[in-house]
Amino acid sequence: MKIAIIGAGLAGLTAAGALKHAGHEIALFDKARGPGGRMSTRRTETALGMAFFDHGAQYFTARDPDFAAEVARWQAGGSAARWPAAGADAWVGTPGMNAIIKALAADHNVRWTCRIESIAREVNGWSLIHSEGAETADAVIVAVPAEQVADLVAVHQPDWAELAQATHSQPCWTVMAAFDAPVAIADDCLRTRGAIGWAARNSAKPGRTGPESWVVQGSPDWSAAHLEDEAEAVSTLLLAELAAMAGGALPATLSVQAHRWRYAMSGSAGRTALWDGSLGLCGDWLVGPRIESAWASGRALAALVVSG
Repeated sequence: MKIAIIGAGLAGLTAAGALKHAGHEIALFDKARGPGGRMSTRRTETALGMAFFDHGAQYFTARDPDFAAEVARWQAGGSAARWPAAGADAWVGTPGMNAIIKALAADHNVRWTCRIESIAREVNGWSLIHSEGAETADAVIVAVPAEQVADLVAVHQPDWAELAQATHSQPCWTVMAAFDAPVAIADDCLRTRGAIGWAARNSAKPGRTGPESWVVQGSPDWSAAHLEDEAEAVSTLLLAELAAMAGGALPATLSVQAHRWRYAMSGSAGRTALWDGSLGLCGDWLVGPRIESAWASGRALAALVVSG
């Protein structure tokens, strides 16, 4: 079949790889400018060189043996490495979290900056409508966050739309700061400290270069309470929390940015993947808020398609 996949994150790309291997023709569409999604890496030029920030997912673990085998392949290809500072089973993409998505996307036909506005079931397949026209396919897979699912599938699968609407993500404010000297905190990771849900010395991750760089993420509750605040105010508040952890003033900043993730940590619908014969859903929100969940969902949906 010619299969269109909406969303080129880990779930969509995992499904794409398995379906391509099974002989299907795959086309992926994503509204972003390039690979990453919640595994994104941002680059910022500073007076001390390029600073890098994994401003979405910070690391991942591999508990399922099949996923562990997949991660081992990523490691062998140079796109993943262990990060012991975050835990014995913690992994990161190298040289950035988005390296994994970049490597997977390189094997496929992905149209970036292409937002699919609607899908229509036709006599002989599907039409996918976007700002520049339409695409056709024999089948469609929707691999986007739960909050974006209902608009696409409600007409065709109202039960799926209701399931997605009932599965809520948690938001996260992320501050990215580069400094002209090391921050006086011994650990490379901090968890659940006041307003901070997570903070990490990003420049200490494997394969990273550049100046001292920190990613500071607000806790889910704090981020929800400050969701509509201005980015500058959020940066000030979360860096003040980091300074408190350091026990004094932070070094001079080379750059400071804040990013608001409205759909940072997925919920869990208690499912794995959904398929009706020509329309499917996959994504971490069906399974749970882990990178491994996105991979498991994409793999499960591909198995449903292949099995008919």
